[in-house]
Amino acid sequence: MTAPATRSLRIGVFGGAFDPPHLGHVALAKAAIAELSLDRLLVIPTGHAWHKARALSPAEHRLAMATLAFAGIPEVQVDARETRRIGASYTVDTLRELHAENSGAALHLLIGEDQARALHTWHESEALPALAIICVAARADSTGAKGQFDALSAEIPGLTVLHMPPMAVSATEIRQRVASGESIAPLVFEPVARYIDQHLLYRPH
Repeated sequence: MTAPATRSLRIGVFGGAFDPPHLGHVALAKAAIAELSLDRLLVIPTGHAWHKARALSPAEHRLAMATLAFAGIPEVQVDARETRRIGASYTVDTLRELHAENSGAALHLLIGEDQARALHTWHESEALPALAIICVAARADSTGAKGQFDALSAEIPGLTVLHMPPMAVSATEIRQRVASGESIAPLVFEPVARYIDQHLLYRPH
């Protein structure tokens, strides 16, 4: 009698600055775990963000806030590997490391629409589809999304679309609100708001 085939471990990879992590990040994580049947989701704050003009907040703050933001999702693990990496931090290097550490696992790379359209500019972007299934978070109110993703699918083998509820929230807006003394209560979880306040993050110098 043949033993039933075992399913490969499914690991999500969710990178970003998380400066700060907000409700939209958590909603994406929950949607990905449910839609992709992920066994584990690695939240990986970036180290040296070569593609960003502004300096990020210190890694220890972003790691701490991510731990607070995702604490209610048991499948999530906050992974500090990119913040410990010397020099530029590239997604392709992280995926290669994860492949070496998790033999046989199916990796799912979670990215947003803007990131998907700029994927061709990423370091060794041509290697990414062989390392992970590219999963793009599409907002439900996105105009012309079907056409955009049809075009992306032709460029990115195996692309999967995650269907996200409309959620107008951005880390940029949160930082601007803090700097101007406005409330961020509707945009982040209370422990994250408290951490930002306690550590005087995003305040004007």
